[in-house]
Parts: sequence; structure tokens; C-alpha cells
Amino acid sequence: MQKVHRIALGLLAAAAIATASDVVQLKKDTFDDFVKANDLVLAEFFAPWCGHCKALAPEYEEAATTLKEKNIKLAKIDCTEETELCQQHGVEGYPTLKVFRGLENVGPYKGQRKAAAITSYMIKQSLPAVSDVTKDNLEEFKKADKVVVVAYVDAADKASSEAFSSVAEKLRDDYPFGVSTDAALAEAEGVKVPSIVVYKDFDEGKSVFTDKFEAEAIQKFAKTAATPLIGEIGPETYSDYMSAGIPLAYIFAETAEERKEISEKLKPIAEAQRGVINFGTIDAKAYGAHAGNLNLKTDKFPAFAIQETAKNQKFPFDQEKEITLEAIKTFVDDFVAGKVEPSIKSEPIPEKQEGPVTVVVAKSYNDIVLDDTKDVLIEFYAPWCGHCKSLAPKYDELASLYAKSEFKDKVVIAKVDATANDVPDEIQGFPTIKLYPAGAKSEPVVYSGSRTVDDLIKFVAENGKYKASVSEEAEEPSAAPAATESEASSAEPAAETKEAAKEADHDEL
Repeated sequence: MQKVHRIALGLLAAAAIATASDVVQLKKDTFDDFVKANDLVLAEFFAPWCGHCKALAPEYEEAATTLKEKNIKLAKIDCTEETELCQQHGVEGYPTLKVFRGLENVGPYKGQRKAAAITSYMIKQSLPAVSDVTKDNLEEFKKADKVVVVAYVDAADKASSEAFSSVAEKLRDDYPFGVSTDAALAEAEGVKVPSIVVYKDFDEGKSVFTDKFEAEAIQKFAKTAATPLIGEIGPETYSDYMSAGIPLAYIFAETAEERKEISEKLKPIAEAQRGVINFGTIDAKAYGAHAGNLNLKTDKFPAFAIQETAKNQKFPFDQEKEITLEAIKTFVDDFVAGKVEPSIKSEPIPEKQEGPVTVVVAKSYNDIVLDDTKDVLIEFYAPWCGHCKSLAPKYDELASLYAKSEFKDKVVIAKVDATANDVPDEIQGFPTIKLYPAGAKSEPVVYSGSRTVDDLIKFVAENGKYKASVSEEAEEPSAAPAATESEASSAEPAAETKEAAKEADHDEL
């Protein structure tokens, strides 16, 4: 009997350990007090059926455990039980993560959904925009993240300090910034005042800026120095490369050894183009299908391609040619000189528009979407996307209403299969809906409201040049908040489920 009792106690203890969590679950009656009691809180609003929430759970738990020692709290709220609380905080998809500094200072979480990324992001959030760095805390500050930025300035040099601080405020989500007015410390670090040092745990370990302190120059230096010479492209880094503002060169290879070998071979090119083109390797076994998005064959590796991220243009290197230093150098130099034409994937231009919605393909995109005389509402969709399928009948109705109205020659309701056509927009999820107003094609407006015919009409009327409003033929039931499905980085998207169709997914790769 005692043996059974001991086994039972052991199982209870194991269960207690297994269920122990550093993530605090909050309810309506505990949320406000918890947020008020803690200087910094990351809150996840989730639903138990949400697949992305389930995938996030272990990463979130690991981050909570790591951040506990820094007194940064992670919390979660079950929106199926706390509907009112979630509505109060504007939750429209799952998971939604928000950073709270009290109840009045709330902002979106902008990092990746991995433990290391969550930890890094929240540590940066816990620091001031610019931390004071001394000889006593410099070594500790260097370890605050994989990249930290420290300015060494004279205490009387207000202009340099202000320029540095302005960049720190702008990039505080990206890197920890510190400043030291200790000339002896600067000398010990091998620099003169004023200088900026980017300390990093990769490549050469640190980069030094000695030019005049101007905000634009400092920002460019920090971003360039903080990017690995040849990094790794994957789920945790893809969005950073896409938002870097410069082209990205992909090195596809199936093994780590081959990726390392090619990286070493192409290193002189990456060094020569630093700050002009980012270079990264990508695991062709795990993400080989992404080669198709760059108009490369998905079954022939190694491969090389450049993506002009700002225009979403693709420049694949001929896969029949060997990847050599000389061949890639010529290709990259020609690209920089504007001598390489982009590869454009396009369906045939329809001989006839069959339905009320105008079908756009890559070859007709400029003629239709960028027609400066018309307001063009365009849906970027994927054939496998469940949300797109649900929208289709309402979108057809919207197009029919405008086709029968006085605005039929001024407003176009269009759609494009963004998986089969290269478009100049970087699309992160499906469906994505944008309005390109007449006379303002360089300033498209992204739609984020509920996908009802009435709300789409209001959007066109409020944001288009012609303020074109039409009346619905019949009242439709209210719709759920808009959610998007991730852009597939593979030829075959993940299997959809009824539950997954309700989720908001913002994964990039």
C-alpha cells in the first residue's frame, strides 16, 4: 500500500512539474491589476483551437522562463473565455501579442515568434532608448543582445549625442543603444571620440563608425554592420531581410557543408557589395520550394538568385551554369549596373474577362492597376487560401455593383493570383486587399477592415479619388474580423483545417 502511495505522490509531483508555467494566465478580473503591478508585460491573446497559438506555446514558455530573471512578465489570455477583454483590446486574429507598459501605453509586438526572438525583443523593450555605458557595465551591455550599438562621445558634444539618440529612438526595437562619455574607456576600446562601435557575436566581432554624426549615416552604418556578411535566411530572419531596403542574394544548397563552402567562395563578392546587397544562405532541403518564388527550378541545387525586395523583382542565375566566383561576380556586377533584366512569372493575359471581377496577371498589372485615371481595388489571393474562397462571392457582388453604377468607368475591382504572377508588391498574407487611387498610384492604401460588401464600399468611397459609393442590393450578415493566411513559401501549402481558417497568420517564410 505504501508503495502505491509513493507512486501516486511521485506521479502528482511529476504532473505538478510538467504543468508549472512561467506564463501567467489572466482573466478580466485580474488583467488590469497585473499590468499595473508590472512595468513591462508581453500579453498573448489566443484561442485553444488556433494552430499557430499551439506552435507558439513552447516558444512563449521558454521565453517566459528566460525573462523571469529580468523581471519581464509574459501573460496569456484565452479569448474564447475572455471575449469582452479581447474585444476591449482590439483583438481580431490569433495569436495577437501586445506589449504593455501600463494600461495606457500599449503597442504591438513586432518580433518573430521564436523563444530567442521574443527574449531579445523584450530585453530591448526593457531598456531605455539609450543606456548609459561605463567601464563597470560595458562588458555586460555587450552581452545584452547579439548586436549592440555604443557611441563614444564628449559630454559637451550635444550635436553628436542628439543625432545618435534620434537613431536610437527609431531603431530601439532592433538593437540596444548605449552611450559613453568616458574618453579613457573609448581609448581602451581602440577608438577615438566621437565614434560608434557595433559589437556583434558574428563576423569580425565589431564595426567602427568614425564619420560625422548625422542621423541618416548612423542608421545606414548600424543596419549594415548589424547584418551578417553572409547570413542565414529562414523564418527568424526573412522579414528583417525583406525590410532592409536593399536587394537580397540567396545561396540555395542542400547541406550545411555545401552552404559553408559556397559562402567562403563568394565572400569577396559579399564584402565588395556590403551595404548594397545582402547575402544569405538558405537550406534547400527545408525551403527549396521557395526557389520557385524566385523563378528558379525547385529540384536543381545549388542555385543563386537576387531579389530586389523594394520592387519584388526576381533575378535568377542560370541554373545550368556552375556557381563560381567569377560567374557570380559578373552576374552581381551586371545586376548592380542595371544590365540584368528581371525574370517575370505571368499567366497569359485573359483574352476575355469572364466575370465581374477584372482578372490581372503580371503582364497586365501596370496597364490595369497603375492606370492613373481609375481607382483600382485589387485582391492578392492564393488558390488554396480558405479566406480567399470565402471572400469570393462577396467580392463578385462588389464588382457587380460598381459595374452597374455611374462609376463603372472610374472604379475597377480586380484580383491577381499572387502565387502564379510576379507582382511589385511584397505580399505577406492572403488575401491582401489594396486600393490604388487614381492620381496617387505610389500611395496604395491597405484594407484591414471586415470583409463585408458594405465595408469594402466604404473603403473605396473614403480612400478613392472619386469617392465612389454604391448601394448594396440586399443586406448581408455581419462578418468576422479579417484574417489572413500566410504566403506559402513552398509549392504545397500546409493542409487547411476548419480551425486554421479562422486564424490570423503573419509568418513570412
